[in-house]
Amino acid sequence: MNKRETKITRNYLKFPDGSVLIETGDTKVICTAIIQEGVPPFLKDVEPKQGWLTAEYNMIPGAPNSRFRRERNGVKGRTAEIQRLIGRSLRAVIDMTKFPGYQLIIDCDVIQADGGTRTAAITGACIAAYDAFSKMLNRKQIEEMPLTDWVAAISVGIFAGKPVVDLDYEKDSTADVDMNVVMTENGRFVEIQGTAEAEPFTNQELTIMLDSAKIGIEQLIKAQKESVGIN
Repeated sequence: MNKRETKITRNYLKFPDGSVLIETGDTKVICTAIIQEGVPPFLKDVEPKQGWLTAEYNMIPGAPNSRFRRERNGVKGRTAEIQRLIGRSLRAVIDMTKFPGYQLIIDCDVIQADGGTRTAAITGACIAAYDAFSKMLNRKQIEEMPLTDWVAAISVGIFAGKPVVDLDYEKDSTADVDMNVVMTENGRFVEIQGTAEAEPFTNQELTIMLDSAKIGIEQLIKAQKESVGIN
């Protein structure tokens, strides 16, 4: 399995409660986590009291190989779908009852796109969330760590008839099969998004891709934990 090198830089920005620059090959994403008081209206009368997490995703114009137009009048379909994916992935490993009355806002900004931007965003955002919650613990705003498990994501696919993992843009744009896998440290899947772009794939190929994704995600979670000093 040939996964691209992943580099994680914590505290990349000065002001957010958590900030991470994650680099996966030539893909670079800045992930920030900001704590705000208050919860959305639909949670105000919910018992037990709880917090909330929401996510936004953006790509700067110069990130891809041709200029990406800014979304000035609301996010478009692909962006909205990725934002929902990031939010679902993180909420799957966060106990909302452990930070009642607060909202954690995750922002993932792609500054260079060479494939796997959504998966890198999930992996980096999990670290940013951990750092934000750690600061809340230090400030005695909460009593327990809300992050109950680690979560990371990776792309897999079939390129030139062979299974591949962590696709860059060149492979992603011409792959026979493209799949994004989100998984927790304890081996549970949060989401599997897979599409055959040319020939349909077999159950055996699906198993190979999922096994490859599991190995890649285990490596990413190890890197996540090492970056925050957890062995």
